[in-house]
Amino acid sequence: MTDIRTAVAAERTELAEVLARLSEDDWDKPTLCKEWRVRELVAHITMPYRISMPRFLAGLIQAGGKFDRYADRQARADAAGLSSAELVECLRQNVNHPWKPPGGGYVGALSHDVIHGLDVTVALGIDRQIPAERLHYILDDMNPRQVKYFGVDLTGIQLQATDLDWTYGTGTPLTGAAQHLLLVLCGRTLPPNHLTGPDAARFTAGVAR
Repeated sequence: MTDIRTAVAAERTELAEVLARLSEDDWDKPTLCKEWRVRELVAHITMPYRISMPRFLAGLIQAGGKFDRYADRQARADAAGLSSAELVECLRQNVNHPWKPPGGGYVGALSHDVIHGLDVTVALGIDRQIPAERLHYILDDMNPRQVKYFGVDLTGIQLQATDLDWTYGTGTPLTGAAQHLLLVLCGRTLPPNHLTGPDAARFTAGVAR
């Protein structure tokens, strides 16, 4: 438990440092999360630290019980009401926050921060490498139910990491850095030149399919 909590705190600390170096123009650039700029995404990352349970439940009810709808509304409202500096400071002040996603445990908390951090850095072309031990926590915990949740179709494809001893699925190889394959598992469309293999175009933006 101590190791995973340390990994979560380290990921949040390092991500806060990356975000603090962004220009204001960068905060208004798109991420890999559809229709969210950097500021909406960071507002979402920090939402659990700022929103009380009663307020969360009230918002969820107003959104018809649909979490994705609520999360989008909340992220947009918070992004409009908080400055980039305030969002970074919120993350810095909560690196040791005990929040865990329902049913996800601390691995789920780490996944949340790593994946959304990559949504920012990969979209902006920032060369940040997630430490291997953090990726192993997340990738070793990945299962078909989670992949199904993200809606990605990997039928006939085997993901093969080029920097870790890790594969997922069976079929035609789709290769890339482990952190980029994690984004594939989460249904993200990556920029060009991050994946290789006959099916790479299916998961890459700006490439003829």
